[in-house]
Amino acid sequence: MKRKFWNWVRNEDTGGRILVLNGQISDETWYGDEVTPGLFRDELSSCEGDITVWINSPGGDVFAAAQIYNMLMEYPGNVDVRIDGLAASAASVIAMAGNKISMSPVAMMMIHNPMTVAMGDQKVMQQAMDMLGEIKESIINAYELKTGQSRTKISHMMDAETWFNAKKAVELGFADDILYADGSGKPEETDAMLYSKTLVLNSFLGKFDKPEPEPDTRVSVEPLKERLFLLRH
Repeated sequence: MKRKFWNWVRNEDTGGRILVLNGQISDETWYGDEVTPGLFRDELSSCEGDITVWINSPGGDVFAAAQIYNMLMEYPGNVDVRIDGLAASAASVIAMAGNKISMSPVAMMMIHNPMTVAMGDQKVMQQAMDMLGEIKESIINAYELKTGQSRTKISHMMDAETWFNAKKAVELGFADDILYADGSGKPEETDAMLYSKTLVLNSFLGKFDKPEPEPDTRVSVEPLKERLFLLRH
């Protein structure tokens, strides 16, 4: 029997429901454990009241994620998003639909530029590049709406493929608080961490001294021309 990606659980304390969203996001299912908009819509439409969505996903299809994001944004009840492991790539877009986003102190979030596979001539490749640019702008819309960060800053973080832990996510506005923390949800013991390939590469290269410029060993031809002239005359 194929395993569904969701798991609705009745919360006896609040009367709401808990949805465990665990797996890759796809526009169709192959193994029964993918997160698909069609199956998600069927489950969400049968639910009433507030819901809690637990996310642990590496991401996947950006268009499928956009559909799920819209469904949660349109949901009439309160949507409490909780990230217990990973909300990366397209899964981070879905997370932005929460009225409140909470992260486990050991969870991670990652944002990056959209990617695709294209094959063809120059015109086809340019069309693919233009499409990716528009998709990136649409993703930035969701991040900007939630975080309040500037589009330029978000764009640079996506360019660098940026990872951040719970505290950094709260600082940047990608999350509202940290689970299991007393009081403010921002424990001082948890260090903020932001990682990107670009920052690591630049930091690594900065540890090396710049090479000394090589001495100029070139010889001017003018003196040689003068000597040749004297020999000939």
